Amino acid sequence: MYNITSYSKTKEKEYRVIIKPSANKNKKIDVFKDDKKIASIGAIGYKDYGTYLQENGKQYADKRRQLYRERHKKDLNTGNGLWANRILW
Repeated sequence: MYNITSYSKTKEKEYRVIIKPSANKNKKIDVFKDDKKIASIGAIGYKDYGTYLQENGKQYADKRRQLYRERHKKDLNTGNGLWANRILW
């Protein structure tokens, strides 16, 4: 099971959503707004900004964030990609 990072909890407040561990065994987090699930984000088995921040420090995490955003640039602004970018990266 994925432990939601303090980074993601901060983003939860910033974007006024609720995040919970995902009911989908292949995802990390379910995102809710107004009691409605709007996204399941973060594949289990991959790290995210908050995890890199805790394990490797800010400089390394920032580099991983840059690479993530380059790799996923086509879907950073819609659907699950939007919420993954906002909450996990």
